[in-house]
This record gives sequence, structure tokens and C-alpha cells, in this order.
Amino acid sequence: MFETAEVGHRIDKETYAAEVPGLRTALLDAQFDLSQSRKFPVVLVIGGVDGAGKGETVNLLTEWMDPRHIQVHGFGPPSDEEAQRPAMWRFWRALPPSGKLGIFFGSWYTEPILERVAGAEGERTFDHAIERINHFERMLADEGALVLKFWFHLSKKAQKKRLEKLESDPKTQWRVTKADWKNFKRYDAFRDVSARMVRETNLAHAPWIVVEGEDARYRSLTVGKTLLAALRARLDAPGAAAGATAPAPVPAIDHRTVLDQIDLATRLPREAYAARLEALQGRLALLTRSARFAKTGVIAVFEGWDAAGKGGAIRRITGALDARRYEIIPIAAPTEEERRQPYLWRFWRGLPPRGRVTVFDRSWYGRVLVERVEGFCSQDDWLRAYGEINDFEEQLVENKTIVCKFWLHVSKDEQLRRFEERKQAEFKRFKITDEDWRNRGKWDAYVQAVCDMVDRTSTELAPWTLVAAEDKLVARIQVLETLCGRLEGAL
Repeated sequence: MFETAEVGHRIDKETYAAEVPGLRTALLDAQFDLSQSRKFPVVLVIGGVDGAGKGETVNLLTEWMDPRHIQVHGFGPPSDEEAQRPAMWRFWRALPPSGKLGIFFGSWYTEPILERVAGAEGERTFDHAIERINHFERMLADEGALVLKFWFHLSKKAQKKRLEKLESDPKTQWRVTKADWKNFKRYDAFRDVSARMVRETNLAHAPWIVVEGEDARYRSLTVGKTLLAALRARLDAPGAAAGATAPAPVPAIDHRTVLDQIDLATRLPREAYAARLEALQGRLALLTRSARFAKTGVIAVFEGWDAAGKGGAIRRITGALDARRYEIIPIAAPTEEERRQPYLWRFWRGLPPRGRVTVFDRSWYGRVLVERVEGFCSQDDWLRAYGEINDFEEQLVENKTIVCKFWLHVSKDEQLRRFEERKQAEFKRFKITDEDWRNRGKWDAYVQAVCDMVDRTSTELAPWTLVAAEDKLVARIQVLETLCGRLEGAL
């Protein structure tokens, strides 16, 4: 894998001096065009062996280009805050917006490679890490990002020579640590593991460029020219339409759906409701106050028809909780900042630490519901979103988070009755909008979208609970019973 980066590539001083001024000008021009157009973000991953010039190259890029439009992130071991969330959380939060260049010096590749070399993780875990990285980078590319990855390589002999040279100079000896020499002793293991990682994540939408790091002039020109060519190719060419990455759903020919199977006739007397509510809230309170809950957490997702009672169900959950242990995140249309990022970015950014209950009033499922029906994204976008959402939720569960998803269902007639009631009641008029009435006119399209959502994202790790919400009392009890049951099963 790395043989062509061990042949002694070099650039002489005269050639370097002649080419750098023009390259710097062209890079600045491309960077200006990118920042003005805001067409896409650039994700630049820097990896490779110790002493191969990674840091020097990052510093050079910030010198050659406008640092105001470059975000450099150097990642070490996860902090206590980061360790409370899924491993990818810190990288999602650092993604550059459209028009900016983000440099990841230390990235999602570092930990899987280190753990595999150290023997802390087995082959299956390493395979899973490769698969997850490919999914992540595929999504970044599908969302419009330009992803480039540079692997800086040195032969074993060249790395030893480089480390000894740095260590012998008082001005640079600080750059060589005990960890660098420890890693050098395991050079062969690092080479084998890294070669496999690079090989299996070297894909057209996120290519690796392997750079021989021994000669500073060669590696600098290689990175600069490669970055320039990629920027100009994307800026100057019309955007290619992404291809479908998932098969389209096929409606049942008899038109029966999972929503038809929900029993909307069930009713609950108010006296019985009050007794069950008190018992369930007490049960939930004890569960979230237990010592074991501090090692896990709950994310409750609420979707449903307008006026289906999501707010009332949420209030019955929070009524049982210590205000310091929960957060409600209402989701509206994305802001300008959020539109410059992949659609899942705003949800990753808001993920809680363990030991908390977080309620999403609307959620990431907007991509396959309202965005699909209203045409705010393409068919290819919402088709691939099913897999992206499943992967997102799998990472939540792997981080010991219980994911509870509720669809609150009412009949079309009941929704109309509630709309009319809201219109008449002065204190409820703010809850009914023109958009609610417009959405009602697309009922059948939303039914199909909901059924496809349940079919493709109700997994063994994060199943959907379809709630009969024709009677609000029934709905609230079903939500609390489900939440308590999932918590008890996990604790």
C-alpha cells in the first residue's frame, strides 16, 4: 500500500521556489471563490506516521491561505465531556460550514488504528470502525462536502532518521516524545493496520492521497497542488447529481398500512387515568434517580400528526423528572447556520451526556417526513436518509443511550375537530397555523411517508411505538408505560 511513498521523492530548491508563488495565488483565489459561493465545505483529514511532516504541512496551509476561512482541529484523547457521548460526537461538532475549509489533524481514524495496534480491540471491532467511517464519509459527500485525506508516510529507516534529527536539535527536540519512540518500536504493526485502514477507506468520494514525507518541498507541493486541483474541479464544474443509494419504497397494492392497525377506539375513564398516571410517574421518577441511570440516558423522540397531543404527552414525562435531569429540544425549520451543515449536524450537536432524559419535539425524521412531502430535499436525499438515521441511532445505543420513538396517531376527522377547537379557544389559537391546514391537505402523502419511515427505521435497537392518540389520556399512559418498560429492561 505504501511502496510508492518509499521511493525517495524529492523536489529541488529552484523548482520549489519557482512554483510556490503561483500555487499560493491560485489557492487564495480558489479559497475566495469558495467563501463567496458557499457551494460546499471542505473536509481535510491529515494522518500518517510520526515525524512525517503532518504538523508542518498544516501550518504551511494556514500560511499560504487565508486563515480566517480555515478551521484547524487537533484531536487528542477524548475529554471527560466527549467520553460521555458517542465517539463521533466531537467530530460532528467540528464540521466546517459551506464555504469554509476544516482541517482535522487527528481524526476519526486515530483511535481505531491505535486500539487495533495495541490489541485493545479485535478484528471485528476494527471492521466495524471501517464500516462506520465509510458511512460517515459517504454521508458527508452526499451532503455536498469535498472530502480529501492525506496520509503522510515514512519508511521505517526514514522515520528513525527523522526522529533522531528532530531530537538532536535543541530547537525541535520538544517535538519528539516518548510516545513517538514507543510507536516507532511497533512500526511494522502500525504499517500493517494503517495500510488496511487506508486501503478500505480509499473511495472515490473520499480518496486518500499518500504522500512521502521525507522531503518537505515534495510533500508541500503535493498537498498544495492536490488541494488546488480538487477545489477548482468542484468550483468550476456544475454539481453532479447524486445517485440513489437505497431502493424506493413500494406501496402495498391493497393500500393497507401499519397505521390502519392502530386501535383508535380505546378510551380511558379519567379516574382510572389519574391513578395510572400517578403510578407511572412515580415509577419513572425512581428509575431516573437510580444510580444505574447515571451510566445511561434516554432520548425520547416525538413525531405525530399536528394536534395529536405531543406536547401533553411530553409534559406528563417531565412532570415526573427532576428539572436538572431533562431537556426538551423543540425542532423547527433549520436556521441559516444549520442549512450550511449536513442535516444531522444540529442533532449531533445537541446530544446530551449520560444520566439525562432528552426529549426531541420533532426530530431528524423531518428529512423523511416534511422534507420529503414538501419537496425540500430530493428523492435521493430522503431515500439515503433511512440508512443514515439508522446508523446515527445505532451509535446512540452503543453509547448506552435508550432511544424511544413515538408516533402519535389520530384520525383525519379527530384532527379536524381539534383544529376547530383550537381556532375557537383564545388561549389555543397560537397552536394552529396556516401551515397546519396546508399539511392537512397532503394527508395521504404523509401517511405513505410515515409508513415508509416505520418500515425502514423501526429497528431492534430503536423501535417505533405507534401510539393511539385519539384519546389523549390513552396516549399519555401508553407513552409512559413504554418509557418505563424500556428503562427497566436496560437497567
